[in-house]
Amino acid sequence: MEACVNIGMVGHVDHGKTTLVSALSGIWTDQHSEEVKRGISIRLGYANVTFRRCPQCPEPEAYTVSEVCGTCGATAEPLRTVSFVDAPGHETLMATMLSGAAIMDGAILVIAANEPCPQPQTKEHLMALDIIGIKKVIIVQNKIDLVSHDDLLVNYEQIKEFVKGTVAEHAPIVPISAQQAVNIDLLIDLIEKEIPCTAHDATKPAQMFIARSFDVNKPGTDIAKLLGGVIGGTLNQGELKLKDEIEIRPGRSVEVGGKNEWVPITTSVSSIVSEKERLKVATPGGLLGVGTKLDPALVKSDSLVGQIAGTPGSLPPVWKSFTMEVKLLDRVVGSSDELNVDSIHTSEPLMLSVGTATTVGIATSARNSAVEVALKRPVCAEIGSRIAISRRIGSRWRLIGAGTLVK
Repeated sequence: MEACVNIGMVGHVDHGKTTLVSALSGIWTDQHSEEVKRGISIRLGYANVTFRRCPQCPEPEAYTVSEVCGTCGATAEPLRTVSFVDAPGHETLMATMLSGAAIMDGAILVIAANEPCPQPQTKEHLMALDIIGIKKVIIVQNKIDLVSHDDLLVNYEQIKEFVKGTVAEHAPIVPISAQQAVNIDLLIDLIEKEIPCTAHDATKPAQMFIARSFDVNKPGTDIAKLLGGVIGGTLNQGELKLKDEIEIRPGRSVEVGGKNEWVPITTSVSSIVSEKERLKVATPGGLLGVGTKLDPALVKSDSLVGQIAGTPGSLPPVWKSFTMEVKLLDRVVGSSDELNVDSIHTSEPLMLSVGTATTVGIATSARNSAVEVALKRPVCAEIGSRIAISRRIGSRWRLIGAGTLVK
């Protein structure tokens, strides 16, 4: 069953996001060697899970991810498959979280019950959801097995106070223990009610946000057996079929007349995989791995992340510079000492997240709410695209506001 919706798993580092994805899917998304060693997510993790319902048990106990009901032993009926995007919570990896937010249809904000709320990246991730425009949010109060009942209630009140005035003000809060798989049925019930499948237009030309790219060949593979590069992401419109010709923009940088120019990459689709299921046709919603005939060297180490793939001649414009309408926050989020946000000034470097792309732009003009930026690396984006803006404060990039691409 192909996934029909992407759900982000966001929140502060070590609050249990990856453990919760594992409890739901059976997949541990931290598979990069450095992630395993350090115990944190560094890259975006993905996992598909099929929600099921026991035909004999009452709700919410009826909801499960198992094929057989653990309560009565009946065969559980499949409801739908969803894709989880596990975003890193560490402060140095905010750009990765923002690129993941661009492909989320809804989000689960994970807050640990055994720490005061909010923690710095809890604030930053919630603000990012607001800026990117994600309205469907569920709050998970995790690690309830580690605190007393009274402390749990104190933490609950802290959460309620924290989300006032935000996109999550009226979001449901479900107490769980991901480690002990407590109340997972309640969470599935809420996801089914609060984050339905998103309606996408499958009649338009195909357009896919690239959130991962990688070489699947093992070192030493015989040249005759080499497979082309793989791009991972989600279709936000159109359909993608085997053997389809696709274009990737901005593409690759080539030297022309002593200057670097970006030229689109063209290739064709050789395989489509949703989790472990091979597809002949991919439709919008859910996360995909698309095999291509690209030279594997072009896709190594997520080098195509932030680009857009789709029907040739139909992709959005590529921008080396643009003007954005800006709305700044009152205070910097993501650090313990929240500073006031000063106006953007000319020549200031900014980290800009547009779709799954993250680039640095230099403000060439800043007047009132309109800011013109020259980009270090071009982006492919529609006019009207939302932009998350971060400023260098100390040794970190901190989220300071949102923008809209106007020209």
